[in-house]
Amino acid sequence: MAQGSPKLAATTEQVPASEHGRGFPPFNPDHFGSQLFWLAITFIALYLLMSRLALPRIGGILQQRSRHIADDLQEASRLKEQSDAAIVAHEKALNEARARAQTLANTVRAKAASQAEARRKEVDAALNQRIADAEKTIAGTRTAAMTNVRGIASEAAAAIVERLIGSAPPPEEVAKAVSAAVKQ
Repeated sequence: MAQGSPKLAATTEQVPASEHGRGFPPFNPDHFGSQLFWLAITFIALYLLMSRLALPRIGGILQQRSRHIADDLQEASRLKEQSDAAIVAHEKALNEARARAQTLANTVRAKAASQAEARRKEVDAALNQRIADAEKTIAGTRTAAMTNVRGIASEAAAAIVERLIGSAPPPEEVAKAVSAAVKQ
């Protein structure tokens, strides 16, 4: 406290000394009744305000959020069921497509095999015909060669005998000897 301040001195002189000794007013037992009365009124007013206005609004917001969450969960469940159904349909379509592709591949493979078999048979038939024609040609050539061989053999035998004995043998005997030699 500054002693030179006239305002402070005037303030301390005006306050009666009896109030300074009583302490802090809210803890003063003389004021407890009025303090409890106003506490009760304030509490009841605040309780009524909260229970009638604030709590119903908060409860409404909580119910709205709860409904919104339930709706979202229901929508998510519905969408999950749709996606599961779409996945099942996609898998089914994929399996059907695979089965059709396998069937088509088997059909094409069987058709190609039958065409190859038919072509092979045609080629075999053509080759067999050519072989038969070649065998006929060979047989004709062999017959002609054998005929020529007999003639050549007869001429050679006649020439050899003529050279050995100095005279030509009769052609009938030479032909008989060559025929006998060819048969053996």
